[in-house]
Amino acid sequence: MLGAIGLDDTQEAAYRGLVRLGGADEADLARRLALSETTVTAALRRLEEQGLAARPRAGHWVPAPPGVALGALLTRQRQVLDDAERTARLLADTYRTETAEPAVHDLVEVVTGASAVSHRFLQLQMGAVDELCVLVTGTPVAVTPMENPVEDAAVARGVSYRVVLERDALALPGQLSELAVGLGRRQEVRLVEQVPTKLVVADRTLALVPLGGHGSEPAALVIHASGLLELLMGLFERVWRKALPLRLGSGGELIEHEPAGPDETDLRILALLLVGMTDASIAKQLRLGLRTVKRRVKGMMDLAGGTTRIQLGWHAYELGWITGPPPAP
Repeated sequence: MLGAIGLDDTQEAAYRGLVRLGGADEADLARRLALSETTVTAALRRLEEQGLAARPRAGHWVPAPPGVALGALLTRQRQVLDDAERTARLLADTYRTETAEPAVHDLVEVVTGASAVSHRFLQLQMGAVDELCVLVTGTPVAVTPMENPVEDAAVARGVSYRVVLERDALALPGQLSELAVGLGRRQEVRLVEQVPTKLVVADRTLALVPLGGHGSEPAALVIHASGLLELLMGLFERVWRKALPLRLGSGGELIEHEPAGPDETDLRILALLLVGMTDASIAKQLRLGLRTVKRRVKGMMDLAGGTTRIQLGWHAYELGWITGPPPAP
C-alpha cells in the first residue's frame, strides 16, 4: 500500500511492525517478521532516510508518527505528480503545435516484428479515450484473443469497443471465452463471413493495419489522422453495417440476429425524401407530425451509419432498403 511513496514490501512491513510495537530492537523485529536481521537493518535504515524511523540508541528503533511522517511524504509525492502533469500538458501542447501540419512521411509508421506489433496494439488501447473500432480475421499475426491484458482497464475508464469478427475467427483458441466476457461488458460485437483486413482504430485518430506476412516477420502500419485514416474508418463502418450483431443466449451460447431495419412508414418517408420533398411536405402528405418525420429520419440515419441525408440515400441503396440508386444530388 505504501509503494506509492517509495517503500518496498520489506520496508513497509518493518514500519508497520514498529508502529504496532511502538519500538523494537533489530533482532526482535527480524524475528517477528521472519526475515534476516541484515534485511531488516537495511529496511530500517531506508525508513530513517525517509523520516519514518529513528534510533534513540544503538540497535533500537522507534517509528515516526504516521500522521506527520506519511503526510509529509504524500505531500512531496503529490508535488512530484503535479510537476509531471504540468510537463505532460506542455509536451501535449508542443506535440499539437508541431503536428498541426505533419509532413507526409510522418503520417505512416512501419512497425516490424511480432513483439513490436503487439506492443503498438496494446498502446492504442491504453491511449484510447472514447472508442476502439476493430476488425478481426481468423488468422492472427502477432496478438491472439488471450493476449490482451489492457482491455479490462480500457473498458473500466469508459472506452467503448465495436468489434467485427469474421466467422473463421470464432475457431481461434480462447475467442469464445473472450467474446462472452466482451458481450457481458456490453461491448458491441458483430459477425460477417469475411473481413477485408485486420484493423484497429482508436478514437478515429490513430489506426493499426497489420501487413500480411506469409512466413516473413510480422509487420504493421501505424496511420495517423489523415485522409487515409478516414478511408479506413469508412471501410470499418461499411463492414459494420453489413455485419450481424452477436449476443449471448441464456445458456451462454452465441446468437446471431439481424439488425433492426426501417418499417413501412420509414420506407415511405425515405422514398419521399429521396425525390426532394421537405420534412414539412412529407409530414403533410403522410399525415404525420413534423417531429415524427424528423425523428424517423434521424433513426434511419443512425441505423444506416450516415451523418447526412445524402449519405442516408446511398447507404439505404447499399442496405437494400431501396431498389435502385438514389437520385443524384
